[in-house]
Amino acid sequence: MAEITKAILPIAGLGTRYLPVSKAIPKELLPLVDKPLVQYAVEEAKASGITEIIFVVNSNRKFIEDYFKRSLKLEKTLEERRQEHLLKLLKRIEELGEGMRFSFVSDKSLGDGHAILQAKKLVADEPCLVMFPDDVVDSEVPCAKQLCQVFKTAQKPVLALYELGEEQVFAYGVARVEKIAKRFYKLKELVEKPAPGLAPSNLVWLGRAIITPEVFNYLKKARPNKKGEIILSEALSQMLRDGTVVYGYEVEGKWLECGDKIGWLRSNLYLSLKHPEFGKTMAAFLKEEQLL
Repeated sequence: MAEITKAILPIAGLGTRYLPVSKAIPKELLPLVDKPLVQYAVEEAKASGITEIIFVVNSNRKFIEDYFKRSLKLEKTLEERRQEHLLKLLKRIEELGEGMRFSFVSDKSLGDGHAILQAKKLVADEPCLVMFPDDVVDSEVPCAKQLCQVFKTAQKPVLALYELGEEQVFAYGVARVEKIAKRFYKLKELVEKPAPGLAPSNLVWLGRAIITPEVFNYLKKARPNKKGEIILSEALSQMLRDGTVVYGYEVEGKWLECGDKIGWLRSNLYLSLKHPEFGKTMAAFLKEEQLL
């Protein structure tokens, strides 16, 4: 029975929804309260049993490497200033890398499917986890771990599904499903951004999936769309049309979508109010300003 030990993080996109800031700062390093988006993904992966993370990057590679690399000069400065609380924060980042391997492959921003294909050699013929860092799930059991647990039985591709209100689903990829068990579905179709009132369900796919070698085969055969991109969801849709089994699991937790500015702002507000250090102060500020 295959175990999931590798994760692909496609972070080679241009981040145009975050311009102008993404002109200089990779979207993955934007802060969600007190940590960058990419750190949430790495923490989730490690907590889910992942031992190797494959970052698919463009010119942002140095930023990501520098973030996770130990900085002896900075540590020395903080020690001299006796700023132990800040040293602890750096230590947490260092500890993330313990027992894990970070690999990097380059891509040309030709779609998420193209990015995933660049990691094929490192994944070999194993199933693996795909994580998009601009989707964060606040949950007791890490989202990726939920999928890994399902895969132990399913042994087929599994997408993370999330239920939204009918008025929201038109902006996402929506799944037509056949229910098998509680939270567990067999996918029948993926409908990208359906017209209002025509969505096949209220279950949308968020940025987590376990893919198998068969998915890579479909990505290899996929034709670029009108934008010249190879898209994972389009390859999955073709698999479903061909009768290939793909499952979906409705994950437990709160989906924090950080793919655009408004979602990122909402997510920051949500997590800051829950934060053990900042929560009470933030709530008092919003109340004082009559914003809450």
